Amino acid sequence: MNLLMSLTLILLATTVVGHYSTRIGIPAVIGQLLVGVIIGPAVLGWISLTHVLESYAEIGVIILMFIAGLESDLKLLKRYLKPSVFVALLGVIVPMIGTYLVGMVYNLGMVESLFISVIFAATSVSISVEVLKEMNAMSSREGTTILGAAVVDDVLAVVILSVLVSTTGTAVGGSGASSNLLITTLEQIVYFAAIYFVVRWVAPYMAKIGERLLIPMGQTLMAIILCFGMAYLAELVGLSDVVGAFFAGIAIAQTSALSTVDRHIEPIGYALFIPVFFVSIGLNMDFHGLGHQIGFIVVLTIVAILTKLLGAGGGAKLAGYSWKSSAAVGAGMVSRGEMALIIAQIGFQAKLMSPVRYSAIVAAIIVATLVAPFLLRVTVNRVRKGEADVSKVRPSA
Repeated sequence: MNLLMSLTLILLATTVVGHYSTRIGIPAVIGQLLVGVIIGPAVLGWISLTHVLESYAEIGVIILMFIAGLESDLKLLKRYLKPSVFVALLGVIVPMIGTYLVGMVYNLGMVESLFISVIFAATSVSISVEVLKEMNAMSSREGTTILGAAVVDDVLAVVILSVLVSTTGTAVGGSGASSNLLITTLEQIVYFAAIYFVVRWVAPYMAKIGERLLIPMGQTLMAIILCFGMAYLAELVGLSDVVGAFFAGIAIAQTSALSTVDRHIEPIGYALFIPVFFVSIGLNMDFHGLGHQIGFIVVLTIVAILTKLLGAGGGAKLAGYSWKSSAAVGAGMVSRGEMALIIAQIGFQAKLMSPVRYSAIVAAIIVATLVAPFLLRVTVNRVRKGEADVSKVRPSA
């Protein structure tokens, strides 16, 4: 299908479905994900995921995480750093153990089972970000912890992937990570150290330049340059581009350009790129040849969801959160989305899994991603109800 026709269909469908999803109380992102499943190869087959649409989707998730960074409170992120580390650690370890055991039960072999465990260790917080934004919960304790844990989770997933690839001796083409684990780790340390300088000096300087530029939206253009530049450098050192975009947003949030950039960037993202990103996840779904894999998909999906809930939620509980807050944090880490899909694609290209198992794994990733927004919405509402009940009791005490 022609690109313009594809974009027209995607935007029309996501607009209508997003509107009615919100109207009946379902997260709009769920409707957008389902649009991808319905119009993609899985059902109607009207649109397939082309290289151009993948590029639009990549820009969409970068802008989405940049917006998340803009709306994040740096002081809160620092305050909840310890809980975020607990959530990320247990949110990686528990799913790895659970999904590895699933692989072994289905006789996939040690290497393939290990790789599947790495796939489901990853978290795609972009889906959770959209739900948190819809619910105005981005700056809540739970929302801040989810964002912080997602960054740590991403680093852990990349390191584990590098270790697995180096020990199995399989090249990972196009992964952006160095084959030498030590060099990769050093590069990532340097990258995170450089973020301080970006926040302290580079971002304010770029904001001032943007203010003086004799062109429309100068500050926003400089912010986008910083966003894309940091996303590219993150990929260069083996991290996800969304990590760079997120910290670019945090950097701009510390400057005088925050309100201007925040006002301009959302229309750019939500008018085109972000809807394409959410639809692209659904476009990965394909039911062909999955009939005899249903049992494996169901078991893998259930284990993937439960282990993130228990692992990440257990990390939050260990950090002193209430049961309701811990459940909300765990739910926010359930979504696998593009991070898991990218790792799965790497494994498929490196011949670490069969084509049939690859399709089944993609199906499990997408089903888990579809379930995640529902879980997050329910658990966040429970936290709010609990807080409201406490506030009612206090005046009479």
